[in-house]
Amino acid sequence: QVQLVESGGGLVQPGGSLRLSCLASTSIFSFYNWGWYRQAPGKQRDLVALIVSGGSTNYADSLKGRFTISRDNTKNTIYLQMNNLTPEDTAVYYCNTNPRLMGWGQGTQVTVSS
Repeated sequence: QVQLVESGGGLVQPGGSLRLSCLASTSIFSFYNWGWYRQAPGKQRDLVALIVSGGSTNYADSLKGRFTISRDNTKNTIYLQMNNLTPEDTAVYYCNTNPRLMGWGQGTQVTVSS
């Protein structure tokens, strides 16, 4: 069973930055399209960033220019660099394939607050 392990979250002040990581225990990591999803309290879980197997990326409109998704196929890891964070970015962040093919990991909490 594939495991997804997210890390890198924490408490940060508005305007700050964080870098999230997701390690996937699959031998065919490089074949998948991967996404970062987030779920704020009381809201549904939404896709916020996508990186396809070839490396192209796409973002939710509200995040363009602030978030950058990347992948390292040699490490079975995807990353999310988040800059200029706002309180509206507070959520639990998850990674998964897109479309979603795997069970969810535990996520990593990001809290943006002064």
